[in-house]
Amino acid sequence: MKSGIKRIILAAIPFISLSAFASCQQSNVQEQSTTENKFETITILQTADIHGQLMPHNEMFIENGEFVFKERGGMANIQTIFKQVKAENPGGTVIVDGGDLIQGSAVAALSEGAVFGPVIKVMDYDFLIPGNWEVIFGSQKMRDVLRSYGKPVVCANIYDEASQEMLYEPYMVKEVKGVKLGFISYNDPEVPVRQNPSFSKGLIFKQLEDNIQPLIKELKEEHEVDILFLVTHLGISKQLYLADQPEIEGVDFILGNDTHERIRKPLKGKYAQVVEPGGFGSFVGRLDLDVKDGKIVSQRYELIDVDPAKYAADPAVQNVVDEQMAPYKKQIERVLGYTSTPLYRYLVVENPQDNLITDAVRWKTGVDIAISNGFRFGTPIVPDASGKAAITYSDLWNMLPVNENVKTGKATGKQIQDWMEKELHNVFAQKPLERFGGWVIRFSGMEMTFNANAPKGQRIQSITVGGKPLEPNKVYTMGACLRRGEPEDMLCRMPGAKDTKVLDYTIHDVIEEYLKVHGTVAPKTDGRARALDLPSPVLSQLPNVDYVFR
Repeated sequence: MKSGIKRIILAAIPFISLSAFASCQQSNVQEQSTTENKFETITILQTADIHGQLMPHNEMFIENGEFVFKERGGMANIQTIFKQVKAENPGGTVIVDGGDLIQGSAVAALSEGAVFGPVIKVMDYDFLIPGNWEVIFGSQKMRDVLRSYGKPVVCANIYDEASQEMLYEPYMVKEVKGVKLGFISYNDPEVPVRQNPSFSKGLIFKQLEDNIQPLIKELKEEHEVDILFLVTHLGISKQLYLADQPEIEGVDFILGNDTHERIRKPLKGKYAQVVEPGGFGSFVGRLDLDVKDGKIVSQRYELIDVDPAKYAADPAVQNVVDEQMAPYKKQIERVLGYTSTPLYRYLVVENPQDNLITDAVRWKTGVDIAISNGFRFGTPIVPDASGKAAITYSDLWNMLPVNENVKTGKATGKQIQDWMEKELHNVFAQKPLERFGGWVIRFSGMEMTFNANAPKGQRIQSITVGGKPLEPNKVYTMGACLRRGEPEDMLCRMPGAKDTKVLDYTIHDVIEEYLKVHGTVAPKTDGRARALDLPSPVLSQLPNVDYVFR
């Protein structure tokens, strides 16, 4: 580590427990007992993967095996929770956001993230970290937006390519109630591969092993922190792997982000416990630690549902949100079409929202197979009592936060099968470090069955295209979205495509035209992708872990 990098060291006002004021009638023995049993409670609040959702929205839950949709979220409603918890534990609460904040909605895209600076500035966050999508508007825009928060940004592995300097402070030390807390943050080193390569131009993303042990040593020995946290945007599989590695000895908790998993009970690794608080601002993770003599003596954890009926919007934050959204309101409320079935994107293997997108691309281009990234984000669109729900311009950005041109190309059946084997391994690899990106690639015009738990390269059991078995030597036409900065022969991460063409219309143009022609759509999961060895629907990638997404 360069000695010239300053660290963020914050101290809170000392807290005096009421238990310290013993009644005059208490005996000396009682006073001694009170002192010996005294502990301080530290509360950590965490949001993650808000993906541009400033307002309350539909959220999907699984109850008694059924999908249920409820209104959740809203930045002003989150602030109400922050204020209530801080009032419960004055001087003992730390609040963090784990990244993927400025991307994923229409107002985020149209403002290139700028709407979030004024909102975050009036909220009670102590610090924030960048996620893998913070680069979407380019390196300089990311820096400008994160600076506009007016709050510390922490990340130990993003460097400026030109200067080779670390872009943000690698950690924060915060003393609350006489307890020293340390927070080290990391973004996903794979950002330049997961996202369009052009997004992160000018940045270097280093591996955790480059500095994690020196930073832990620095915090534990030089700053003498009592409790140490890693705040990581790596995905739940890699975070659980990290919790078992001796390199992080000394870390107590990994505050995880990225995969939108709703961890309701900390997952215990050999060296640290892991939590992750869902996505879209629908939940706030709350960790309460009772600390005595710098040691955790007990703990409690819960996911707080951000229910607007229970947590009314904070007026000050809501005013700022309304001001920021006002210039875009008319544009984002424009109705493009309707759906008579719920459109959602929470399932690992197949989702109605992606079936709509890939069906539309195949309809427009006439290709044999249309494909789309296995995105994790997009809030549900749910029909009301009328049996229909409007699909708005705002929804379009929720579903497709990158409006790139459509790209077509050709590939042999063998190429397609080999590529799909690679993509399935990215999702279901037994070794966590071999997992990569989002969920299973989405497609239209093709059907596939596979065994998720089979060895690498042996997962696919069958593929049909247009109802006929995939032929290894046959050439198929394919359509996808351009990923700006990728090689010419790349098609949705598949290399070696032939006769590639970037068309003169975007993916948003395709969806708008499709909805204009069809009026009301009714996408469902139809079995075009099926895992034969997993219960359906597949709700999580985590094998052999005591955790259920609900």
